[in-house]
Amino acid sequence: MKTLADPTNALARGLAAIRAQYQVPADFPPEVTAAAEAAAQRAPTDHVDRTATRFVTLDPAPSTDLDQAFAIEASGGDLLLHYAIADVAWFVEDGDAIDTEAWKRGETIYLPDGKAPLYPAILSQNAASLLPTGPRPAVVFTVRVARDGAVKLDGVERALIRSQAKLAYETVTDADLPPDFAELSRRIMAAEDARGAARVDPPEQEVAQVAANDFQLSFRPRLASEDRNAALSLATNMAVADALRAAHTGLFRVMAEPDDGAIQRLRHTARAYGLKWPGDVPLKDYERGLDAHDPHQAAFMLAIRRAGRGASYVPFQEGVVPWHSAMAAAYAHATAPLRRLADRYVVRAALAVANGQPVPEVVTAAFAKLPKVMAKAEAIGGQIDRAVIDLAEAVMLHGEEGKTFAAIVTDVDDRGARIQLRDQPVVARVATQGVTPGDEVHVRLVAADAEKRSVTFERTS
Repeated sequence: MKTLADPTNALARGLAAIRAQYQVPADFPPEVTAAAEAAAQRAPTDHVDRTATRFVTLDPAPSTDLDQAFAIEASGGDLLLHYAIADVAWFVEDGDAIDTEAWKRGETIYLPDGKAPLYPAILSQNAASLLPTGPRPAVVFTVRVARDGAVKLDGVERALIRSQAKLAYETVTDADLPPDFAELSRRIMAAEDARGAARVDPPEQEVAQVAANDFQLSFRPRLASEDRNAALSLATNMAVADALRAAHTGLFRVMAEPDDGAIQRLRHTARAYGLKWPGDVPLKDYERGLDAHDPHQAAFMLAIRRAGRGASYVPFQEGVVPWHSAMAAAYAHATAPLRRLADRYVVRAALAVANGQPVPEVVTAAFAKLPKVMAKAEAIGGQIDRAVIDLAEAVMLHGEEGKTFAAIVTDVDDRGARIQLRDQPVVARVATQGVTPGDEVHVRLVAADAEKRSVTFERTS
């Protein structure tokens, strides 16, 4: 769960119920664990030695499943990003027990109290992770970034690297990072603005305990180090997408623009939060100016993320441009193979294409099957995310029964009205008639049931 944290374990009982309901795996079958233990001993033999290059990682402080490490160097007016990605395919053989289990899971499942990883910890948090505890096999993408932020894949190689530092978003300083880190990120983000990209990463939502039995939802704005680091992945994934398209192969991440109904609901949501969104300003322009340090704007950023029609995967199709509306570009997922099954195959394809080799048939076959597998995994993850949010809302509102709240109607159907509370990041339904989207109403909280993960309101005016 990337948008909710529970540092005080206020949700512990409810999260256990969610894990049981959605059958979140607690561990791996014995044969998978045994295969992972054996694979972890596999010594790199197809990797060039790049241990002299100063790679570093940048992640949340507690993270141990480190997919990416990076180094940056100047090349005339360009910058070269050497982006090392965990070489999961070195440890996982096609059709082995680890691979079979990964195809069942699809991706790592995140909850506030922990995760169900895609691969056993001995790989994902040890042998395959780019930890600074010794040399690690990696696939290094070299991405050329021009002054205007244009990106091009200059090369891909299997390499042995050594991370020199495990840096944390919370404590990193400019002195810890490559000298051109900020400039490279600035170029990528400037290019996003020039393309009209609408990528918005919402702040993390947290459940905070303010009294013995009193909780509230709050927001932790993203740090500048997080946004700058995300630009490195963005640059790499775009460069990989362009290279694969040119080779008439690949698996791409696509997303359509929000439809008119979603835009209208978001306009009502903005009004509920007291935000001024001029009618002639498109969503993609408005959202780029939002400030995550303002609680209402932060909540609206989260609403934008939840209102989208969702992204999906598609294999290469001749004559079709795989478009990701939020990125305003063709885009592939290649930079998180420890957490997403699809990335392992995109990395393998990019490695082959960049070195003039044919893409392995097993990879091409996987591209045709992965959209369905990843869609199922993401659907389960989305259901779990929604259940966690419902739980958090119920926990937060428990004890407020009888209180009246101001709300804005965001949508109406035959089941009643969907409302957005004005002063809380809560969306709910209320059985009422005679209202239209945009109307202001007042509702009384009838019940907040954490066990059922539900809140019930009735309209008072």
